[in-house]
Amino acid sequence: MRFVDEVKIHVRSGDGGRGCLSFRREKFIPNGGPDGGDGGDGGDVYLETDSGLTTLLDFRYHVHYKAGNGMPGMGKNCHGKNGESLTIRVPAGTLVYDNGTGELLVDLTHENQRFKLLAGGQGGRGNARFATSTNRAPRHTQPGIPGEQVTLRLELKLLADVGLVGMPNAGKSTLIRAVSAARPKVADYPFTTLVPNLGVVRYDGFKSFVMADIPGLIAGASEGHGLGTRFLRHVERTDFFLHLVDLSQADEADLLRDFRQINTELERHDATMLDKPQIVVLTKNDITEVRERAETARPLFEAQGYPVFCISAVTGNGLEELVNTIGRRLDEQRDAKRENASCPANP
Repeated sequence: MRFVDEVKIHVRSGDGGRGCLSFRREKFIPNGGPDGGDGGDGGDVYLETDSGLTTLLDFRYHVHYKAGNGMPGMGKNCHGKNGESLTIRVPAGTLVYDNGTGELLVDLTHENQRFKLLAGGQGGRGNARFATSTNRAPRHTQPGIPGEQVTLRLELKLLADVGLVGMPNAGKSTLIRAVSAARPKVADYPFTTLVPNLGVVRYDGFKSFVMADIPGLIAGASEGHGLGTRFLRHVERTDFFLHLVDLSQADEADLLRDFRQINTELERHDATMLDKPQIVVLTKNDITEVRERAETARPLFEAQGYPVFCISAVTGNGLEELVNTIGRRLDEQRDAKRENASCPANP
């Protein structure tokens, strides 16, 4: 399945039905009064998140969306049928912008979240509504009010607890394959991963968290180089980062340079990204040379205050300890958020 994370669609609510011009005509009832009914209201348009969706692919092939129109009123004071409302289903994490003004209309971050986007047009009144003591045979009706319309830009930001960042070919796809059911492509050349991948990681028996594998970053990614800014936004919502460092082909100077380079690109994209905690993961520990280099590389990162783990996603060495540590940190963050939410704000 293709991964699509930005689309434009045109949406319109239903038009209101017109009011009816009618007079009562029945046997033995001369000069019957007006009995034209009102038109039905047009259908509304809603946006709703769907847990079964992970991409905006469907909107590439279906661009125009319209709710049902209200039916016209009829004689005998019959009200026109209301138009059928339209619900557009999107993945959680979708930002909805007015394409004309650039205004953010809503950020749909929760499962089963529902948002009323456009209201349907009101139905027109029939001539029976205009009868008065001085105007007993009104021939005036109202047309239905047209529905609203807007061109939207939908932008998807993946919802994940942990984001994997690092240089190309650092072992991010191999790691997410080893700890979850995600199956991204793995090969021995850079930029193997061309789209983000999500994996659900189990820990502590029954608990879980979501890990996001983001395509490798390079210098200038925040300015559009390589895969550019297209995928950087998908780690904006994560609670913290796993910064993967490949020891198999880099010396000590290259390690720190590449590490700082990735952090620089994150900061240029969004300065708040460096406020998120990072865990440094030294990968490919199944190689003898890597294990030797890890002994000198670990102190370099620990001196800067980063927790460091040495793992091999191929053999599984160190994975259980890493996953459990991530789970504990997420539990602590969630508990802290719940406590903050339950505490009353200071006056």
